[in-house]
Amino acid sequence: MSAQFEQRLKAWRHAFHRHPETGFEEVDTSARVAGILEGLGLEVHRGIGGTGLVASLRVGEGAGVIGLRADMDALNITEQVPEREHASRIDGKMHACGHDGHMAMILGAAQLLCERRDFNGTVRFIFQPAEEHGCGAKAMMADGLFQRFPVDAIYGAHNMPGMPAGHIATRAGGIMASEDNFVIRIQGRGTHAARPHMGVDPLVTGAQIVVALQTVVARNVDPGLSAVVSCTEFLTDGIRNAIPTHVTIKGDTRSYSPEVQKLLETRMREICMGICAANGASCEFEYTHEFAPTVNWAENTALAVEAARAVVGEAAVDGEVMPMMISEDFGAFLQQVPGNFVFIGNGANGETGGTPLHNACYDFNDGILKTGAEYFAEVVRRSLPL
Repeated sequence: MSAQFEQRLKAWRHAFHRHPETGFEEVDTSARVAGILEGLGLEVHRGIGGTGLVASLRVGEGAGVIGLRADMDALNITEQVPEREHASRIDGKMHACGHDGHMAMILGAAQLLCERRDFNGTVRFIFQPAEEHGCGAKAMMADGLFQRFPVDAIYGAHNMPGMPAGHIATRAGGIMASEDNFVIRIQGRGTHAARPHMGVDPLVTGAQIVVALQTVVARNVDPGLSAVVSCTEFLTDGIRNAIPTHVTIKGDTRSYSPEVQKLLETRMREICMGICAANGASCEFEYTHEFAPTVNWAENTALAVEAARAVVGEAAVDGEVMPMMISEDFGAFLQQVPGNFVFIGNGANGETGGTPLHNACYDFNDGILKTGAEYFAEVVRRSLPL
């Protein structure tokens, strides 16, 4: 039975991998998920927040309700492993973050729970679109997710290359950061490269801003708190022998609290405006909040750790993992309901599953599918005891 179950999980995962779809376009993916859930005898509610869906399983008369969430979207990346039997068949798109595996794990948990029925209450299987750009969770909630399908707590997971396969790690409090995006538009006055005194150089101004922004974390953020400011694009309308008129700087910031987010935005705006004014240039500063920080609730984290130990053993569980500055749309759910998010090791560096996320050669490690399914089923069993 175990081998047959693992083969089914693998088949589901490979089918998702062959047909990747990006945010809010997961029409085929959502239909495949719904078909599997309906095949398990569950009623599926579709079209929540776009392509999202929810299926519920009730056992007994218990009043408790637990949500299990998987993300469905792929990335606009061209897969570079043509010999892979289950390689993407959609040009320019691939599951380079493992959401294909996340779906298969939650579907596996659904099958286990349907068969075992070893809990008393209701479990909701939540399949979310558009995680990669931080839009899907908000879309589902705006569409009444928790009003139509209320939960007492919600649980999620992400595979993690670089971590030994099948190990599970989490922590109470902040585990992943917020992501805010910024755009700085500088307008100077273009001129001939040989006559710089005739213009206002936005390149020099922009270079000063890029360097000065690095002082925000070093000199304004409490050293006991975490934050990152990264300038990632520097665009101009100049040519080799002409100083440009316009420079655009783009990037993002990462942090864990609203207070630090506000500090970063305020100081960055002040620095940009001040340097531009000092150089005679004008400035537009745009700052947007894309991902909420993922902050685990203490009680749910304790339960998640115990569930993980029951599945993989104490030695393979880290209940106090160091937080990471990556972001996850799951954080938006945790602002509305209690819950926990874990990392499941996809494979150590240099081993199967060790290729980094968002890499054109990445693949989810099929060897951890059953681990994830059993973990989620155990979370439900412990949350809703008979």
